[in-house]
Amino acid sequence: MNSGAEKLISVRQLKKYFRVKSRFLQPEKRWLRAVDGVSFDIHRGETFGLVGESGCGKSTLGRTIVRLYEPTGGEIYFDGTDITRLSRKELRPQTRESYRRRIQVIFQDPYSALNPNMNLAELIDEPMAIHTNLSKPERMEKIEVLLAKIGMKREDMEKFPWEFSGGQRQRIGIARALSVEPEFILCDEPIAALDVSIQAQVVNLLEDFQEEFKLTYLFIAHDIAMVRHTSQRIAVMYLGKLVELAEAGELTASPLHPYTKALLSAVPIADPVLEAAHHRIILEGDVPSPVNPPAGCRFRGRCRRALPCCAETEPELREAAAGHLVACFAV
Repeated sequence: MNSGAEKLISVRQLKKYFRVKSRFLQPEKRWLRAVDGVSFDIHRGETFGLVGESGCGKSTLGRTIVRLYEPTGGEIYFDGTDITRLSRKELRPQTRESYRRRIQVIFQDPYSALNPNMNLAELIDEPMAIHTNLSKPERMEKIEVLLAKIGMKREDMEKFPWEFSGGQRQRIGIARALSVEPEFILCDEPIAALDVSIQAQVVNLLEDFQEEFKLTYLFIAHDIAMVRHTSQRIAVMYLGKLVELAEAGELTASPLHPYTKALLSAVPIADPVLEAAHHRIILEGDVPSPVNPPAGCRFRGRCRRALPCCAETEPELREAAAGHLVACFAV
């Protein structure tokens, strides 16, 4: 990715904390630090991959960026505008240029994301009725065009979500997102709930639409192999922090952080001879609690290369090579 590419989204020291219910004899406030001081840029037209194990905060980060969650601190710039300063009233879809129209979401579970009481035509028509000035006949015409693009038929318009397969429901979710002609789409683990045979179809569909409509994606997943295939740049997240960020080829060929190396070592190799000789890095210990994270480096308790300073000082994300950022004292 060209370093001079236009920035569509800039995140600066973003935080999202959740209040934890106090326990008996523990009246003090306790906070779950789901996202704790994250900074990065997403360039216009790219797919930015975000990977990490379950519970690391990646979905919370994505939902905070699109203001489904209110940020606890930090700044989010969309096309140069600080959207953390916008009130809920200002976020309402009052004009075609509203933030809510320009940024859409494809959710992980394609069934719970769709209203079971609405048929296919109503599901795709709903966002257009809110965000556009198109007449009903114009919207119906556009729905037919979108159905053709996602490989579905006009006869499907009267069907309800429970009449479709998981892959078809995710295609409907994609069509809903595309219906208002957004610039940016948050893909929040869009293939995690699908069969392996269907995952490639959905990914190929997203790639085709990105090229056709000049879209920008934030692609969130726990499968680093899939993120490597879909993304131009990848950020690795651990316990609310970014630990590494680089172009996809650079990160997978020359990972620097011990956590990234462990994730990549878990990716199976198709060649049985190479797989037999492949060294798998097994992480020991448990992931610390985001309610009470350890001082210093949050990964140090599971790291074989931990240094004395790792327990005292939190490593900052720094440039170890051109465009390759890492938060590790041992690199």
